[in-house]
Amino acid sequence: MKIIDGKNIVLGRLASYVAKELLKGEEISVVNCNEIIITGNKKDIERNFKEKRSRFGSSQKGPKHHKTSEKIVKRAIRGMLPDHRMGRGKVAFKKVKCYNKIPKELEGKDVSKFETGKKSKFSRVREFLR
Repeated sequence: MKIIDGKNIVLGRLASYVAKELLKGEEISVVNCNEIIITGNKKDIERNFKEKRSRFGSSQKGPKHHKTSEKIVKRAIRGMLPDHRMGRGKVAFKKVKCYNKIPKELEGKDVSKFETGKKSKFSRVREFLR
C-alpha cells in the first residue's frame, strides 16, 4: 500500500499519478486532502463549485457534487480512470482511499511526497467547502 501526502500538490497532477498507479494494481491512500492545491483564478473556481452545487437531480439520481475535500479529491481521481462503473476502472477505484488527516492505522508508515513546480495562482481545496 502506498501512502501519498497531498500537501502542496496540484490536484490534477496528483489525480493522474494516482490513477496510473491504481491501474497498475497498487492500493493507495491520499492524506492531507485539505492541503491540495487547485491552480487558476480563485473567483472562477469558486463560481464553478457554486454552480455545480446549486444544480441537483432527483433524490435517487445525480449529479452529486460533494462538499468535503476528500470526496472532491476522490472524484478528481475517478475522472482520470477509464469507465469507473465496470471493468478495470471499477476495480481500480475501489483501491483508493482519501483522508483529511493521517488516520491512526496509517501513522508511523512511510509517506511518500512528490514535488511539483511553484505556482503563482492557486487556492487550496479547503477554501471551497462552504
